[in-house]
Parts: sequence; structure tokens; C-alpha cells
Amino acid sequence: MTTAPQPFSADRTSSNMCGVTLMNNQNGHVVADVMRAKDNVTVTDFPSMIRVDGERVLTFDFDEISGALGFDFDQADYEEIMSTHYGRMVHLDDRTVLFANPEDAAEYIDFDLRPVD
Repeated sequence: MTTAPQPFSADRTSSNMCGVTLMNNQNGHVVADVMRAKDNVTVTDFPSMIRVDGERVLTFDFDEISGALGFDFDQADYEEIMSTHYGRMVHLDDRTVLFANPEDAAEYIDFDLRPVD
């Protein structure tokens, strides 16, 4: 007797990926273009949104984005164009960083790496 394949399954291993969905507007396009130039980042354009996915760590540097836009870009501007995310998101004064794994974000999110007895 064999078991039929399950139509749904879970894979609990880490994908080592993190990312955001950006609005498909002028600022979203510029931010996507800045991110497109980075290593280990994939940008996918859709009619109504832009996906930005990165391996392990994804950093949105506001100074770099400001230079590309031609005006100051900050946390409020980032929040305006970003609709969803996956991974652990950490907002800092000059950048937003997403981490695929909580261990990588431990110092920012108070994730305790000590084993529990």
C-alpha cells in the first residue's frame, strides 16, 4: 500500500530570503532601481507593485536612495511606498534592514541566542 502524495506540505527550513512589496509609482521605481544594482537582490516588476527580494539581509540605505531621487528620503517615505514585507524588519535612523533569519537580527530584536535547558 502506498500513500498518496499530499497536496499541501510544510518545509520548516529557512529560505534565507527576505523582501518587500513596493508601490508601483515614481518613488517605488527609483527605490527598486537602487536595489536592483545590489548583489543578491532580485527585483520583479508587476502592473500594480514591485517585489524586492534579497538573500539573508536586505538594506534600504536612505542616503543612497535620496541621491537617486534628488530629494531627502526617510523612514516616512519608505513606509509610504512599502505595503508588505517578510523577514525581520529593523528601522534605523539612516536605513531599514530586513533579515531572513532571527539569528542575524538578534542584536536588534532582542532575540536570545542562548540555549534553554
